Amino acid sequence: MSKRIDVTDLNVYYGSFLAVADVSLVMEPRSVTAFIGPSGCGKSTFLRTLNRMHEVLPGARVEGKVVMDGTDLYGANVDPVEVRRQVGMVFQRPNPFPTMSIADNVLAGVKLNNRRISKSDAADMVESSLRGANLWTEVKDRLDRPGSSLSGGQQQRLCIARTIAVKPQVVLMDEPCSALDPISTLAIEDLIEELKSDYTIVIVTHNMQQAARVSDRTAFFNIEGTGKPGRLVEMGDTSTIFSSPSKKATEDYISGRFG
Repeated sequence: MSKRIDVTDLNVYYGSFLAVADVSLVMEPRSVTAFIGPSGCGKSTFLRTLNRMHEVLPGARVEGKVVMDGTDLYGANVDPVEVRRQVGMVFQRPNPFPTMSIADNVLAGVKLNNRRISKSDAADMVESSLRGANLWTEVKDRLDRPGSSLSGGQQQRLCIARTIAVKPQVVLMDEPCSALDPISTLAIEDLIEELKSDYTIVIVTHNMQQAARVSDRTAFFNIEGTGKPGRLVEMGDTSTIFSSPSKKATEDYISGRFG
């Protein structure tokens, strides 16, 4: 079900400004890839190119290739909406639809894709998605309550349930724990560990301990200065990147000398 993503020579622009330059890397199926690096180095921008969310901003565009199982996601005949169905996104701040019930939040993506669904199938999908997000036992007796009635950590798991309900191949997470307390963060990290058996997961995090805990491979991005593009410095197995990185900038960042 999960897919490998190959990125080759990717340049990301906002108008004439080159935000991220010359990125080539592979994200393996059924594994967690973490992007680390200082603020402003293009991690989140690059993440958004993987499901074509970058281009919803006026003047934003990419050059290069993002290939998922042989299909270039930026190919001429590729529908960006279909890309976003296959490559789901969980954002930094939990964003359940506040007026919708917990159940309707889970089904929101499915309904957006104009899929007609029977009541019994809808109920099954709500349960399986909430179970998949480790939220079912906490909310099963109040599915008709608004999504906004949940705690921050529960809201983020509800957003993950909403993402996996449409059965994507890949799940992107942009600092999914940065707005959460330590206990909720641990719940999300445990969930990431479980989800990777079914999905390709890519996570941007500012928390290096988190990258070390949850990811199989880590990519370090850096920027030479204001107005310069972000670049991929190196990528490798997480244990190697954290114990013996090959580039001095990576070692300096990981040891806390900057960033």
